Amino acid sequence: GRTGRDCIHGATFSSIQLDESASSSAVQIGNAIEEKKFVDAILKARDKSLFSSITDCGAGGFSSAVGEMGQGTGAMVNLEKAPLKYSGLRPWEIWMSEAQERMVLAVPPEKERELRRIMEEHEVEMTVLGRFTDDKTLRVNYNKKKLVELDMDFLHNGLPKPRMKAKSAEFRGSEPELPEPESLGNELRRVLANENIASKAWVIRQYDHEVQGTSIIKPLTGDNDDGPSDASVVAPVIGDKRGIAVSNGICPKYGGIDSYQMALNAVNESLRNLVALGCGIGHVAILDNFCAGNPDRQKLAELVKAAKGCYDAAKAYETPFISGKDSFYNEYNLGSRTISIPLTLLISAIGVVEDVSRLVTMDFKKAGSLIYAVGLTKDELGGSVYYELNGALGKNVPKVNLIESKKIFERLAGSIQQGNVLSCHDCSDGGLGVAIAEMAFSGGIGAEVELDKVPQEGSLSDTKLLFSESASRFIAEVSAEKEEAFRKSMAGTVFSKVGRTAGENLVFRNKGKPVVNERIGDLKEAWLKPLRW
Repeated sequence: GRTGRDCIHGATFSSIQLDESASSSAVQIGNAIEEKKFVDAILKARDKSLFSSITDCGAGGFSSAVGEMGQGTGAMVNLEKAPLKYSGLRPWEIWMSEAQERMVLAVPPEKERELRRIMEEHEVEMTVLGRFTDDKTLRVNYNKKKLVELDMDFLHNGLPKPRMKAKSAEFRGSEPELPEPESLGNELRRVLANENIASKAWVIRQYDHEVQGTSIIKPLTGDNDDGPSDASVVAPVIGDKRGIAVSNGICPKYGGIDSYQMALNAVNESLRNLVALGCGIGHVAILDNFCAGNPDRQKLAELVKAAKGCYDAAKAYETPFISGKDSFYNEYNLGSRTISIPLTLLISAIGVVEDVSRLVTMDFKKAGSLIYAVGLTKDELGGSVYYELNGALGKNVPKVNLIESKKIFERLAGSIQQGNVLSCHDCSDGGLGVAIAEMAFSGGIGAEVELDKVPQEGSLSDTKLLFSESASRFIAEVSAEKEEAFRKSMAGTVFSKVGRTAGENLVFRNKGKPVVNERIGDLKEAWLKPLRW
């Protein structure tokens, strides 16, 4: 890609406190078509071993790409050689721009001709920007004028690393004493209408998820293609049954209570979204995106605990982190008020699916099926959507059992691949009540559920059974003829039959007494309305 003024100071922009003077030039302008062309070209060049080192022009652009690659050797750069999007860029702008779709390759001279042939074949522009040297010095010239001459050791080690102190503060919140609501049906509609749960179709429909016709499971699914998929799957090689599943996990509300558990839950959620489709976790990689405000002592302590959670989860699930990024200083002054985002961690997961034809989606498939709840429901509404709607935070944040959850993931994914499950959905924001409601209105089929049959720790109220956000839980739809096979495949885990699909209403009972009886059409409308476009 060519170099432009877009995204100059992008790295520093992500590490400053924002105000009205912040420059819009820090924003990158992407070109997906250019990126696709050079990705294909570079993969072909890789297979022919035409380069010995490679990095992308991320933060700092050429300055960090060349500076990092040449740390052990030295490098000489002629900036006037760089292809530009337009004239008028000053040398320092060329050097520091973080424009997208640019890579720097170290190419042995004898392989340059073949590399250029491949690039031209894919209509990718290639320029010799300079060369690596053996004098451990970074030299940058522009039209034969010397601009930079820095010792590589000074460049990489000359600035002393800051030493910052972290101090953990004990969370002092408590569990709220909320009365049981008069109508749990009304509460379920309120939770479904929460912006973090409500339909995101207005965003999804603005983007093309059908490129090259490789989409197997789309972001929206179900009877009318408007139900919320747990993850998306593509089969990139036509005729090959293998696919790639992509999912996310994020629960920032938990961070204000326990950032270690927030990290465990984010990893857990990203993996169970894959498992709900039938993708095993044996060939999964993850990455992290951290955001936070100015790094004071408490935020640094929260970061340390969250990083520990990432480590423990990755080790337990054997899912390596292959990339990630962070952005601090996300604060904004509004008069005398400072708005600071909480420590937030997004985990993205990518998994290999051996046979996409064996995957399932989250919508109920037929009336008369059995409904199973997998995993243990606990008194864990700290940071939940239900508490938020009632003006509370709580302290009982969901706690992840890494050993038990891994066993559930492996058994359930295996059972789905064996064909024992018709549909499956993970329990996340809004808990079991939201999960079953989404499955029902996405498939256009109601359900009757016995809350007292839900695997639970202690004796939970109807509200907590419906809206607790305990981790590692799923709802599975199983046909009667596959019930024995399903139960056998899930042996050694916590699961229970809790009801069946039927009718056009969603009915929850506890010991035979109805506690929710709502038309699935009304529940769907509550879910669609807030962000309808």
